[in-house]
Amino acid sequence: MRFYLKLLVLLVVPAATMAQNPAVVKKHAQTVANALIKGDYQTVVAHTYPKAIDIAGGKTKMLQMLSTGLSQMKQQGFSFEKINIGEPGKFYKAGKEIHCLVPETIVMKTKQGRFQGTSNLLAVSGDQGKSWTFLDLNQGSIKAVDQIFPNFNHSLTIPQPQQPIKL
Repeated sequence: MRFYLKLLVLLVVPAATMAQNPAVVKKHAQTVANALIKGDYQTVVAHTYPKAIDIAGGKTKMLQMLSTGLSQMKQQGFSFEKINIGEPGKFYKAGKEIHCLVPETIVMKTKQGRFQGTSNLLAVSGDQGKSWTFLDLNQGSIKAVDQIFPNFNHSLTIPQPQQPIKL
């Protein structure tokens, strides 16, 4: 019996650890950041939390809004220079999902100079950490967290995004 218990622990612990692998979350978040900088909006939408896509009116509509919005920003002299993804925070169980915060630092060029802003992405996995989707935590999405995530675990505290600073 002890042998089977030890065997069970050896089999279950690695699976539980894999579900909460910060390196995997960071890699997925960096994929999204790189896609945003390159203008690969299909990859950005593919890694966006599905309910946020539904709220936006579907993938096609969200892709159109993202493309139009970022095109308008570019016309006004805004461009992403770089996006640094930080180390994911603590993992939280939220219903059938796993959530964690991923800090991001965005450097943008504007007509007024370069600016740096810090905020967080909410990383969400519904398959025990095999894949991750993200929601940018801006003022609007923070207010809508309970609507978007009915099982949100409020032990996960979401900090307010910081105002950009001029570099």
